[in-house]
Amino acid sequence: MAQSDAILARLGKLHPKVIDLSLGRITRLLEKLGNPHLSLPPVIHIAGTNGKGSTLAYLRAIYEAAGLRVHCSTSPHLVRFHERITLAGQMISEDALCDLLTEVETVNNGESITFFEITQAAAFLAFARVPADVLLLETGLGGRVDASNVIDTPAATVITPISLDHQGFLGDTIAKIAFEKAGIMKPGVPCITAPQSLEAFNTLACQANRVSAPVFSDFDVIEEHEDGFVLRVGSDQITLPLPALPGRHQFTNAATAIATVRTANIPGFDGKDTQILARGLANARWPARLQKLVTGPLCDTLPDGCELILDGGHNIAAAEAIADWLSRQPDGDTVVIMGMLDNRDATAFLKPLAPHITAFAGVPIPGEHQAHLPETLRDAALACGIAPAFCCDGFEAALAPLFDACPAPKRVLILGSLYLAGLVLENHA
Repeated sequence: MAQSDAILARLGKLHPKVIDLSLGRITRLLEKLGNPHLSLPPVIHIAGTNGKGSTLAYLRAIYEAAGLRVHCSTSPHLVRFHERITLAGQMISEDALCDLLTEVETVNNGESITFFEITQAAAFLAFARVPADVLLLETGLGGRVDASNVIDTPAATVITPISLDHQGFLGDTIAKIAFEKAGIMKPGVPCITAPQSLEAFNTLACQANRVSAPVFSDFDVIEEHEDGFVLRVGSDQITLPLPALPGRHQFTNAATAIATVRTANIPGFDGKDTQILARGLANARWPARLQKLVTGPLCDTLPDGCELILDGGHNIAAAEAIADWLSRQPDGDTVVIMGMLDNRDATAFLKPLAPHITAFAGVPIPGEHQAHLPETLRDAALACGIAPAFCCDGFEAALAPLFDACPAPKRVLILGSLYLAGLVLENHA
């Protein structure tokens, strides 16, 4: 166990709840730390249900292609906590992370605070101390009372597509969830909104009007083809190559990133150089988003011509995006291995995917007690008309029945949970 793991384990015990949305505790700790969040480079604050991470990845790649130094704050991590804090283009080192965590733990002095709040405070401390040109700040959950929402005047806010997710914390309707996401809007600060449902957009527009935040949504993809797409931003049309990340939904994420770059006015790049935009789209990396894995033990067991694809999507909107991607792939069978937390509706998730799945195996998420039983996932698959469907003890155990049922699949797709995706990536990076 790394030293940082031991510190993080202690920090996780400072509050009885994993999630307790509030700004009071982090504001108190930041004040004790000297308010590092007031000494940051220009901030682009990103909320939304789907596409936050991918949009951030495009923003990072574009700004780095322009020669800017970029900080990033993301969550959750997939393999190592260090992934959450990128300092001027580099993932934070073990030594630097340990020093930061020890500092905030000492200053907090045992007071009640959630894991996300105290680690977000540590991230702000790091971002304030290392020079950079821009900070890309992703919300953890929601927006209005998320621990990241302590920046009074960001350069811009971004809201990616909103759908149902985390209803137990954010509300059980699109309007309620959109209200929470809209909480990152600030007076006079431009808010770039990706295409939204009417219910979500109306809620966002009401909040923007209430706080006097100008909304920019005047962009769309007007043409798609095999090797690129045409984007309209305001009155400009931009021809660009395909984004690096697969799936038609990535057109929306890339377009949102470009509209943000052109609106945020970060010193050093105004978003007008199409070659830089193209280079950024080509260089973007964001793991566990329809990621093709090519090395590792599972890859070694695949039949000839079979691909291993990993996706951490876990809500209905993600399932619809994956289903759209599958519908556009070359002919061939797709078999699925799925693990999922038990606060997710497995049947609703599988419904849009069902027409594209030849065989299915439900698996547990090792080390995660709040996960659906494999038997529950199997029954959900059968209820959606997916057969044969199996319940298995793990990835390796799932392959034999899947390959017996479908001896020559075109692809094996592992999906349903970012936690599960992280376990796969530990051995398949």
